[in-house]
Amino acid sequence: MTDVDPAIKVQVDTEYLEEQSTPAEDKYVFSYTITIINLGDRTAKLETRHWIITDANGHITEVQGAGVVGETPTIPPNTAYQYTSGTVMDTPVGFMEGRYGMVWEDGKQFFAAIPTFRLAVPGVLH
Repeated sequence: MTDVDPAIKVQVDTEYLEEQSTPAEDKYVFSYTITIINLGDRTAKLETRHWIITDANGHITEVQGAGVVGETPTIPPNTAYQYTSGTVMDTPVGFMEGRYGMVWEDGKQFFAAIPTFRLAVPGVLH
């Protein structure tokens, strides 16, 4: 399973959760809402996730596992699946990227690329 299939598009929206963060203790909490859009003509199932999280100090954390938020969603053609999750970082700025391991209804496995996105406390970057 090495191919990235462009029929699956991933969009990301992020939010800094100030009320859950404690900057004095280097704890910055962010949520991210992922929308996975199936532009193909077949049903796809999300089976795995692989995240690479990089903070402003260059510290990298990798997260791998089955599904997302406890689900392995099936996404029919021309529909989307959306979920919200979160991460905690030691710095007010960081980046996330990754990929989903997916399978078409005919059994062909592929990856869906998650584009690099920035997590930042509002006003920290100008």
